[in-house]
Amino acid sequence: MSNWADLTTGKRIKALRGTDLTQQGLAEAAGVSYALIQKAEQDRGELSVGSLLKLAAALRTDVGVILGQQAPRRGMSRDTRTAVRRLSDAVHDSALGGWEGVEEPSTVSELSSAHDGMCAAYWRGDFVELSELTAKVVLEGSARYVQAVGCERERLGALLASAYQFASSTAMLLGQRDLALSALTSARYVEGASGDALLAAVTDSTLSWIHLRSAKVPQAVAVAERAASRIEPSFSKSPRPQLLMYGRLMIAAAVAASRRGDATSADDYLSQAHAAAARLGRDETAYGTHFGPTFANTEAVGIAVALGNHGKALQLAAHTRLPRSMPKLARNRYKLDVALAQCSAGLYDKAGDTLIEVGLDAPEWVKHQALPGVIGQRIAKVSTARVRSISEVIGVPLVA
Repeated sequence: MSNWADLTTGKRIKALRGTDLTQQGLAEAAGVSYALIQKAEQDRGELSVGSLLKLAAALRTDVGVILGQQAPRRGMSRDTRTAVRRLSDAVHDSALGGWEGVEEPSTVSELSSAHDGMCAAYWRGDFVELSELTAKVVLEGSARYVQAVGCERERLGALLASAYQFASSTAMLLGQRDLALSALTSARYVEGASGDALLAAVTDSTLSWIHLRSAKVPQAVAVAERAASRIEPSFSKSPRPQLLMYGRLMIAAAVAASRRGDATSADDYLSQAHAAAARLGRDETAYGTHFGPTFANTEAVGIAVALGNHGKALQLAAHTRLPRSMPKLARNRYKLDVALAQCSAGLYDKAGDTLIEVGLDAPEWVKHQALPGVIGQRIAKVSTARVRSISEVIGVPLVA
């Protein structure tokens, strides 16, 4: 469908629904009202991010496809499709024994260096390099793992679990849910060999995010909450990595709670995250992920946006300073939340400027995000020409 981006959102939903699924059937599958489906297909009113996630899950597609940012099955660049294929081959070959073709696997030290490069590539949105390094760690690490014993087996178990988790997160980010779950299943299989109890919490954090992206909000909350309760720290004497992972899980629970409109639970989880961040006292990195005061503050903005508290979101953003060390993906995800809040406050020019900043800073990553389409549609109500100009600058179709 070469003109997919030229269709309205309503026509895209209708096309994806097809003739085998009625409007009532889609409403029931997505857990939304029949009236919402009618209005959506008639392009009346605005769809919330939560509704878009539910529709995407029911239609077995990605939000970007509904919004016209991606055509069905053809929304990726050639390099990104190659990266996904490389990740898929590595995850499945390692699970099925395809790593036996590795003649001389790298040393644990070399694999550790590749792992560090993989983490850095993920946070700057370089999917090509990430897939190459992840494949190296997964395939060569698996080949060495079956023969390893003692401390070497523990180190390899930790490296493999982390590599599978990053493969899972990347696959989900690119709309490949089945691959994401396959990778996470492999992570679960090897994490026990590491001797590190916090690795299970990392896996659960990723699983919570997958559930959230799949519009399974209650499961997202439950997974994060259970994992956090297992590692709940004593704030006076807990190791810093434990505080970091607990804070991340509390954020995951808060974000998921906000997506279902549960402000009370979201605030409770968020307060726990802020407490962990305050105890850390600074932004830190562990297990390839980040947490600290900055992360807690930026996520608070996104949570306020999800709950419809756009004035509060902008107030929080006004007092949030982003350090230069903040990873590119985290920085731009936060800026999309700010742009959405700016739209809701009628600051359309500022929202457009913020969206351009994101698109220029992370051009490939932004193609796979839902919010640019939502923001674009809202700006288009004021100026279609402005949105088309933004689309040309960032290379993402935002309006029909």
